[in-house]
Amino acid sequence: MARPRKPLLSTDRIVETARELVDAEGLAAVSTRRLATELGVSGPSLYNHFRTKDEILEAVADSVSGQVDLTMFEDGRDWRTALRDWAVSYRTALRDHPNIVPVLARGPGRRPAALRLADAVYGAMVDAGWPPAQATSIGALMRYFIMGSALGSFAGGFVDDASAYDPCDYPHLGQAHLLAEQQEKIDERAFETGLSALLDGLGQQYEQARRSV
Repeated sequence: MARPRKPLLSTDRIVETARELVDAEGLAAVSTRRLATELGVSGPSLYNHFRTKDEILEAVADSVSGQVDLTMFEDGRDWRTALRDWAVSYRTALRDHPNIVPVLARGPGRRPAALRLADAVYGAMVDAGWPPAQATSIGALMRYFIMGSALGSFAGGFVDDASAYDPCDYPHLGQAHLLAEQQEKIDERAFETGLSALLDGLGQQYEQARRSV
């Protein structure tokens, strides 16, 4: 009787398993030994695909960048609408995989999906008439804002103990203990408020630049 065949080890399987570990337990959970155990292979076999743990985490980060929708930069949407839709898609990807955000925050490096993302945003802004230097600044600004929104929760940072907010010391925080239970709603509203403010400001700059041409 033939022996049952083990699933073939592949780069995609390693990345998927590592991403699941990061999502469930954080960056510290990923090691070549742990991955080998999860995949049912020997540790050295991983080195046929990745040389180091850092390479694996970079690949996980790039797989998350690859989940960000970029079609809005290709289907004729105006620059402001495209930028908004992209920001929402980007934040959704980071919200679904928050533990990998510190790796993503290092910048695109040599990661293909991350570089395609940067190229799409910059190219769309230049094509819309933004000067190259300002297009670069817009890409950086949006990245700071989106990454920052994913690095932590404002509402979730308040404890749900009313006694922590003595009105003698914090006269305006009488309802702060209720913030945590509304974390998702508050964070979503804050993101939308910030995104609208950024786009409004950029819109004013864009119109001023067009009038001065």
